[in-house]
Amino acid sequence: MMREWATVVSWQNGIATLHSEIKTTCNSCSARKGCGSAMLNKLGPKNAHIMQIVSEKPLEPGQRVELGIKESSLLGSALLVYMTPLVGLFTVAGLFQMLFHHDLAAAAGALLGGVGGFIIAKGCSTLFGERASFQPVILNITLPLNAVRVETESRH
Repeated sequence: MMREWATVVSWQNGIATLHSEIKTTCNSCSARKGCGSAMLNKLGPKNAHIMQIVSEKPLEPGQRVELGIKESSLLGSALLVYMTPLVGLFTVAGLFQMLFHHDLAAAAGALLGGVGGFIIAKGCSTLFGERASFQPVILNITLPLNAVRVETESRH
């Protein structure tokens, strides 16, 4: 189970809106300039993910929750997102090369296959995303901020 902490933004009618900060180790890695993850981090949202999770227990803004998602669903999502465009790219490029016997046709087929594979992956991800196994669940909930009171004794 993959685990991540998030902060409650709001809770209404059993739906919690959560704020999860993106953690990256790009600043400590020596392969920054040639790394695909560093490039993708620059393209995406800069600092946080906002999500909505079903929570039967009432939550207060500022409260921290630990979320979990199964590794199998995470790996399945990654496989879908990366392999579908790649398979589309090679399949349509090969098909266009066989039909038209020209490298330019193969390049156009690769472009069409990659874009088509991306569109298929996007459609499949919305279908799979609805399944319960692909949804994060709340594992732990911290105490509300006003539940903890600290008193200090002053010595004279």
